[in-house]
Amino acid sequence: MRGLFITLEGVDGAGKSSHLDWLADWFRQRGRTVRMTREPGGTAVGERLREIVLHEAMHPDTEALVMFAARREHIAQVIRPALAAGEVVISDRFTDASFAYQCGGRGLPEARLAVLETWVQEDLQPHLTLLFDVPPEVAAARLANAREPDRFEREQADFHRRVRDAYLRRARQYANRIRVIDGSLGLNEVRQQLVRILEKLT
Repeated sequence: MRGLFITLEGVDGAGKSSHLDWLADWFRQRGRTVRMTREPGGTAVGERLREIVLHEAMHPDTEALVMFAARREHIAQVIRPALAAGEVVISDRFTDASFAYQCGGRGLPEARLAVLETWVQEDLQPHLTLLFDVPPEVAAARLANAREPDRFEREQADFHRRVRDAYLRRARQYANRIRVIDGSLGLNEVRQQLVRILEKLT
């Protein structure tokens, strides 16, 4: 079986994490081996960088570079080996998040990140990206009673609106890869959307 690389994206509070285990089980029930992972993170080095980037203030350029440094380890140690072994890799965020948060949210030029994307990933892109989309006010309400927020989650509403807009631009630009999921619907309705997409993929 060929390896499959699936990524989940969305603003903080969009609800994507609620479907990670369900997605993994959907593939396992069809006889696939699943590797679940996340960004930033996924490796020992990546997890250490995750703690830094989520909790320590830094220049936006530094933030982008740290994200892509963690991603390079992630690709080399986890993603490419798992795909080569025919596994389904499901990652909670990947490069679309960098374009949404560092370009859309922070205002970095997309051309700058495009250079990093080519350098770090070469020809690697997800086979499918599931973008969970909700209005920022819905996402904020969901996060209100959640765990202690990280420094991205503490950003103002305008930041999260820019992130969402950047995600939706990416979805229009890469419509063959990115599928937009209405994350404001109920759990069962969201999963009905997912099943329709996944059945076409497999």
